[in-house]
Amino acid sequence: MILTGAGQIGMAITRRMGYGMKIVIGDSRMENAEAISDIMNKAGYDTLPICTDISSRDSILSLIAEALKYGEIKMLVNAAGVSPSQASIGTILKADLYGTAVLLEEVGKVIAKGGAGVTISSQSGHRLPALTAEEDALLATTPTEELLKLGMLHESNIRDTLHAYQIAKRCNVKRVMAEAVRWGERGARINSISPGIIVTPLAIDEFNGPRGDFYKNMFAKCPAGRPGTADEVANVAELLLCPRGAFITGADFLIDGGATASYFYGSLKPETK
Repeated sequence: MILTGAGQIGMAITRRMGYGMKIVIGDSRMENAEAISDIMNKAGYDTLPICTDISSRDSILSLIAEALKYGEIKMLVNAAGVSPSQASIGTILKADLYGTAVLLEEVGKVIAKGGAGVTISSQSGHRLPALTAEEDALLATTPTEELLKLGMLHESNIRDTLHAYQIAKRCNVKRVMAEAVRWGERGARINSISPGIIVTPLAIDEFNGPRGDFYKNMFAKCPAGRPGTADEVANVAELLLCPRGAFITGADFLIDGGATASYFYGSLKPETK
């Protein structure tokens, strides 16, 4: 198994599905990869931490090559990325959009028959206004090295880091659909999960930061009335990665406690002037 992004969601999924497998953990911060690796090894798993830059094809290829030393790659869990409050527009597009596209492409070239993958997108992608069919097709099928050259992704056409994040996550979902066709040729499956507010150390920092009231209001007014947990995301990932999900590929699963529903049709709907 390959895990990219050594955080709580990735670890929850990997703990659920990675027993009996060699788990190669890639993160841009080696200390994060080592921390998650240490926790899992002490719980009986077999993991190896690797410093991996999700925005670099060479780094992704090195991660895959390391994993292949231990046998066929049967599972991918991609939970890597940066948030709107963490990075610039350019960094978000390079990591969350381009990096995810490259990772799905390269793992898809070597994934084992019967293998499966999940990539973590976000509810934010569901709040972006509908794109044209042509724009959707460009996000889904443009060769990876040409993606960031698209006019729609030029920084002059991106309003702010939140907009960059939204379009990156929309792109994730479209790339998963296109890659599902390629993965299917190898007898493998790939899906995405779009979580809402999930309690993690990073989320707690956000709750206590300048946008904290915004996030607290979001989960307070969503139908579930609370934020989610990493294990609830893992519940869905387990279905998508195991044989019970054998007929599911190229799909995205929104797990946000109904926040997006409330955004369009409930109390979270933005006021129009």
